[in-house]
Amino acid sequence: MTAKKISKKDLLKRQVKHIDITSFDARPIVKQMDDMSFTSRDLARATEIFNMMLADKSCSIILTLAGSTSAGGCMKLYADMIKYNMIDAIVATGASIVDMDFFEALGFKHYQGTPFIDDKFLRDNYIDRIYDTYIDEADLQKCDHTIFEIANSLKPKPYSSREFIAEMGKYLTKKSKKKESLIQLAYENNVPIFCPAFTDSSAGFGLVLHQVKNPKSHLTIDSIRDFRELTDIKIKAGTTGLLMVGGGVPKNFVQDTVVCAEILGKEVDMHKYAIQITVADQRDGACSSSTLKEACSWGKVDTAYEQMVYAEATSVIPLLASCAYHEGLWKKRKRRNFSQLFV
Repeated sequence: MTAKKISKKDLLKRQVKHIDITSFDARPIVKQMDDMSFTSRDLARATEIFNMMLADKSCSIILTLAGSTSAGGCMKLYADMIKYNMIDAIVATGASIVDMDFFEALGFKHYQGTPFIDDKFLRDNYIDRIYDTYIDEADLQKCDHTIFEIANSLKPKPYSSREFIAEMGKYLTKKSKKKESLIQLAYENNVPIFCPAFTDSSAGFGLVLHQVKNPKSHLTIDSIRDFRELTDIKIKAGTTGLLMVGGGVPKNFVQDTVVCAEILGKEVDMHKYAIQITVADQRDGACSSSTLKEACSWGKVDTAYEQMVYAEATSVIPLLASCAYHEGLWKKRKRRNFSQLFV
């Protein structure tokens, strides 16, 4: 008997569904974890620190995103943290913002798959794989072309990634096919999003096409202005707390604002609170841009309220975020409206 041939439709059948932190109360679980050991206790302390950030009326909170947790089911979680005023600014990889959130806002989906498959077979079917998650490459290229269209509609000049992403949010207010995407919610609530390596994403393909099609009159992305604008936020904010999912460029970029402010002759405090959720190792001198204690030696992060959580983020960030939502400290916070600094 001949085995049934697997089609592209068969592979892109089961959509990734994003977890809803409002639908369950993780506080009893995390409270018991505080009496345990290892990663459980680390997560409980990280949750306590995050609630301290929310309770501190002087604290502005910055979320950093690296990795593929948004594609893996945490996209609504991050959007809800903006909706419920738990986050005042975001620093992320371009993939988290463009290939994942903007991509779904255009009506496309991520699909559950398996890593145990012939990747040449996936390529033949025009399917991209993120471990056990599949993306239709044809849809992703439509995302690229939408970025191209947005770029063509704008005045040719240098833009910070924050400025261009705001234009993406503006576009979604009219064209979004998904309720409450992160980009749109950030735009509507004056939460700036920075992608210091913006072109390392679907945005890059669209912007290269824009430049090629408009050789004498095209926009550019000014990463130096990204750094300056984020440093301006740190100077304005004063007390700051960091919630870092993964590490890499977003993590280092936001920590460096303390040093940049000092170079500019401004006295600012180190980031008072800091949480990092990562699977990276520190033995190679990296840990995806240093441990939080190590960052203290650079004058970036205070060590009084810091916690490393060594875990795969999709397994722990829903618990932390659910605890924060149901604890309700966000209800008493004032929105910072940091996007208004650049109007």
